[in-house]
Amino acid sequence: MSMKRVLSGIQPSGRLHVGNLVGALQNWVKLQDQYECYYFIADWHALTSQYADTSRLKEYVRDVLVNCLAAGLDPAKSTVFAQSRVPEHAELHVLLSMITPLAWLERVPTYKEKQSEVKGRDLNTYGFLGYPLLQSADILVYKADYVPVGVDQMPHLEITREIGRRFNHFYGGVFPEPEALLTDFPKVVGTDGRKMSKTYDNCIFLSDPPEEVERKIRTMTTDPQRIKRTDRGDPELSPVFQLHRVFSTKEEQGGRGMPHRGHRLHRLQKDTDKESVQPP
Repeated sequence: MSMKRVLSGIQPSGRLHVGNLVGALQNWVKLQDQYECYYFIADWHALTSQYADTSRLKEYVRDVLVNCLAAGLDPAKSTVFAQSRVPEHAELHVLLSMITPLAWLERVPTYKEKQSEVKGRDLNTYGFLGYPLLQSADILVYKADYVPVGVDQMPHLEITREIGRRFNHFYGGVFPEPEALLTDFPKVVGTDGRKMSKTYDNCIFLSDPPEEVERKIRTMTTDPQRIKRTDRGDPELSPVFQLHRVFSTKEEQGGRGMPHRGHRLHRLQKDTDKESVQPP
């Protein structure tokens, strides 16, 4: 029996960070032993918001590829490629644009969200409005059975299913409807306590040397509700502890979710207490 096909991509809008590792790459590595996997570097998608300056795009594409291989993707098990090297993505995008109602694109939740979040860039372009359509072409062109997504990404997959159904209504049963491989992505916080994102400039990058990782962690606040340095902190409110919980084993967390005193992240957290908690 032929294996079911999985399709997923990652945008080279900058260097990859630890959130990309936990949210995508580690899951991709697991899936390659269970499915026929196609993973692409979405360099055309990067142009939807960074079209004005492409000077570092090749560098970012290479960074994504290197980190995919370093994370454990095996070219003997998975097909890893650059989106722009397969012109059929663009061709299908054009064909789908002929039949897709404008209102379908405007209702995608992240359309207005990103417009308000991303500052200093003109996003009033068809490319930005139509990126869910290009995303649909990416999936449908491979007739993918599954797409690994988190719950918050379901609207993107649903519009792909709707567009596929509309195309099939006009021209016959060409495309199967892709299904979600729901994945529970743990939230990885950045250095400011918000979700790690290049938009927020709060990332710990996979290519950061150890001394830079240590410097960034030392700048992080611990319990934001503490008023005095002598106040007892709550680890559950500490961004440093949240990173510790994601990347450390249960043994390193002391069995009950508390870190051993000798653990490196715990020592960094104690040092951070001295540097980042404001005195009364």
